[in-house]
Amino acid sequence: MQFEVKALRSGEGVCVLSVSALNENDAASVAKNQGYAVLSVKAAGAALSRFGSRKSFPLVLFSQELLSLLDAGLSLIEALEALAEKERHAESRKVFDTIISRLYEGQAFSASLQEFPGIFPPLYIATIRASEKTGGLSEALGRFVSYQLQLDFVKKKIVSASIYPLVLMGVGGLVMLFLLGYVVPRFASVYEGTKTTLPWMSQMLLNWGTMLQEHGHVMLLSLAGGLGGAIYALSRPAVREVLLLKLWHIPAIGERMHVYQLARFYRTLAMLLKGGIPVVTALDMVSGLLQPALRGQLKLASTSIREGRTISQAMETYELTTPVALRMLRVGERTGNMGEMMERIAAFYDEEMARWVEWFTKMFEPLLMALIGAVIGLIVILMYMPIFDLAGSIQ
Repeated sequence: MQFEVKALRSGEGVCVLSVSALNENDAASVAKNQGYAVLSVKAAGAALSRFGSRKSFPLVLFSQELLSLLDAGLSLIEALEALAEKERHAESRKVFDTIISRLYEGQAFSASLQEFPGIFPPLYIATIRASEKTGGLSEALGRFVSYQLQLDFVKKKIVSASIYPLVLMGVGGLVMLFLLGYVVPRFASVYEGTKTTLPWMSQMLLNWGTMLQEHGHVMLLSLAGGLGGAIYALSRPAVREVLLLKLWHIPAIGERMHVYQLARFYRTLAMLLKGGIPVVTALDMVSGLLQPALRGQLKLASTSIREGRTISQAMETYELTTPVALRMLRVGERTGNMGEMMERIAAFYDEEMARWVEWFTKMFEPLLMALIGAVIGLIVILMYMPIFDLAGSIQ
């Protein structure tokens, strides 16, 4: 494996050496034996790992194209060279070049991918590593592509269902902000000189308009500061974890989040089991997909399976399944086809989640429209009630 060693030697100053070694300690020892004072050691692909990410590198497209070329009869290196030749992005091209050079050096494909943890997730590398033992690289790539496309489909369905309510809330919020921030202050200045007795709620609304006229800049800065603070807080992982934990405690939402996580859990587990990875190893690898509270339960379930209990018993004991899924796990244990059965469990959970999302959006959208309409209508009525009183007094 190649390492980049940043070192110092008298007469040369600071320089960067390219060293072949088994690990970072061996690379540092090689540099020290040559008379260098080692400053830092990193894998040759580490710099690429920093800029490389799953957003900038199309992992699913890469897997699909590689699968097509392998099925067409090309060797792995030939397929990667073909993909590198057509690549236009310099960063992705460097990733291809590094992987190809590692393969020519005799490294395994999974080991070369491991140099880019920001691009190739551990599940992907584990699937490739397992396929290298059986010679089924094409099958492993096909399983990953199918797995990722199904996950993306579920995510897109949830996102598309939430777009309309979010747009509705955004537009309704802007209308209310316009009324409270622009129209109400104008009405307050009109009514200020009149001695008409206003209803209590109208008076409160006009007092708000007067205060906004006098201290508008301060309130605007406070609003901007509050929004900025909220955005910063949401960007912190600890805050997001606390909010997710609060959502888990809401009965209806928490139950759906539990089902969604179980769907991802079983689908990923199915992919790994089909790739030939032992069940205990696979359970340890997928623990990161679960919410922190469920990770502890999964760890206990994994320990229980190591001690000789069946998968269905362990999952039932530590609440990592549902009654329907439990029956399917027992069928999988009897038939010896746990990978296929877990994929069916994930599909069952996905369908259940899709039905709930559809029901929720159909119920939530009209309620949201009615609420926004009622609030806007109330503001308008409260602004025009003094006009009605003035018209009655004139008559």
